[in-house]
Amino acid sequence: MADYTSSSQGGGYSFEHDAGLAPQVAAKPLTKFANFAGAALSITLIVGIGVWGYKLLVRDVTGIPVVRAAQGDMRVRPENPGGQLADNQGLSVNAVASEGTANQFAEQLILAPKPLDLEEEDQPIPVAMVAPAQQAPTQSSPAADVAEALKNGDVDDLVASLTDGVEPLEDEEDGTAVPEPINASATMDVDPLEMAVSNAVAVAMGEEPGVRASLRPQTRPGGRAVATKASFEPAPVAAAEVKELSPDSLPTGTRLVQLGAFDSPQIARAQWVRLNARFGAYMEGKDRIIQEASSGGRTFYRLRAHGFSDIADARRFCSALVAENTDCIPVVTR
Repeated sequence: MADYTSSSQGGGYSFEHDAGLAPQVAAKPLTKFANFAGAALSITLIVGIGVWGYKLLVRDVTGIPVVRAAQGDMRVRPENPGGQLADNQGLSVNAVASEGTANQFAEQLILAPKPLDLEEEDQPIPVAMVAPAQQAPTQSSPAADVAEALKNGDVDDLVASLTDGVEPLEDEEDGTAVPEPINASATMDVDPLEMAVSNAVAVAMGEEPGVRASLRPQTRPGGRAVATKASFEPAPVAAAEVKELSPDSLPTGTRLVQLGAFDSPQIARAQWVRLNARFGAYMEGKDRIIQEASSGGRTFYRLRAHGFSDIADARRFCSALVAENTDCIPVVTR
């Protein structure tokens, strides 16, 4: 049988072409349904997201909080509150404030006592009735007169007023007036003011008519001791012999204090001398220890003190030195 082939331009179809077209036509409805379902789900999702976003934006603006009211009374007075009744409850004044009307009067009323009348002698005395007391005329003291006269330079008038009516005493040999010395130890009842006036009169009578010049002070004797700076300096105290111990001779656990680390034993011993001069009371009875040590390739010498009963004694010693800005560390030998 001869094969028949026809082209699409000729309008003819072969049997093989019809058989392959049937499955494609059957698959088109399923594809359309899937497309429609996916489109519907996409649209629904977009609409849902839009509605949810809109509600989220307007929720804080339009949302009104609602508070449910509590049921019953907020405060209830108990029937029996307990406690003890005060004595002033139930009075009329309380009833007026609570009920508006006063209760019955009390059975017993006590009135206040009458005011007491003052006697005539207890009455206040007016100021005008008090007679002013006459003040005695003030008399100037002799010392004030003497000071005023010396200040104004009226020495002659002062001497004349003081020597008025007083007979001058004359010496038997030259006839000059000699003032009588005043013995202060003769009596203890002499007024110091009168003694000063008497001395002034005696001096004035020695050089009448008055003192022309002040007395010149006497020259200090040359043999009198004079205080110098050296007299206040403490005498040098002989340094006590310090016992120096070897670090190897100390047992383990010995209480010591470290006073510093130095480059050489000589510097450490010099530091011990300075500390002994500064803290002699604390360094008394302490032995010196110079221990050699090395760290980081460097050799140094530790200055330590020995002679403490326990760690508390060493700490008290260091507290006294640290208070004076001096290095001190309690240590224990190992």
